Amino acid sequence: MEELKRNLQSLKLAGMASCIQALYETRKLQELSLMDGLDLLVQAEKDQRWSNRYTRLVKNANFRYMATLEQLTITKDRGIDTGTITLLATGTYLKNGESILVTGMSGTGKSHLISSLGHQACKQGFTVAYYNAQKLLMLLKIARLDGSLLKLLEKLAKTDLLILDDFGLTPMDPNQQNDFMEIIEDRHARRSTIIASQLPVSSWFDVFPVGTVADAILDRICHTSYRFELVGESRRKKK
Repeated sequence: MEELKRNLQSLKLAGMASCIQALYETRKLQELSLMDGLDLLVQAEKDQRWSNRYTRLVKNANFRYMATLEQLTITKDRGIDTGTITLLATGTYLKNGESILVTGMSGTGKSHLISSLGHQACKQGFTVAYYNAQKLLMLLKIARLDGSLLKLLEKLAKTDLLILDDFGLTPMDPNQQNDFMEIIEDRHARRSTIIASQLPVSSWFDVFPVGTVADAILDRICHTSYRFELVGESRRKKK
């Protein structure tokens, strides 16, 4: 048994190794037919690889909160519609490259909502990147200076779901606006983007220094997007 386990592990079949060890310890190994045993081993390996991938996707996403859709308080008086959440949970918006815009005052649960949507995307096998919008703009500025801007933009363009939190806290300078336009242009109708902001969408125009570019960006962001306008007392105060 130990030699078999070592051989399975050397072949990077850890799920199978764990499964056959469990079958051996519970004395069920001899009760199974060859086909039934193989079926259990293959399923155990699939489950193990899915679990490993999910763990890796969540780690790489760098979420602000460990939140799930099951933990959400879904009530219309908060601005969260059950039907819309149920639809988004299917992941169809990710396949269609559609955006989600979440607005509301500080403490209304924007970060929790977008984090839970990100975790759901990871469960479905999609790559996710979670950024504070201001920190991403700073990273873009640094990348422009050290010559790695193109590499960063390519990485963002390939990510299935890009989540930007706290968007619009400060106006962008021209270079930041151009970089942001590049990100949105690369993702438009190809990859999904979630943006959360304390500002209402009608005020986003003022974040950009050049009106014509702002029009182009907002047209791509807002077109066929799902929207949540969260309301209510700060949930931080309640805690």
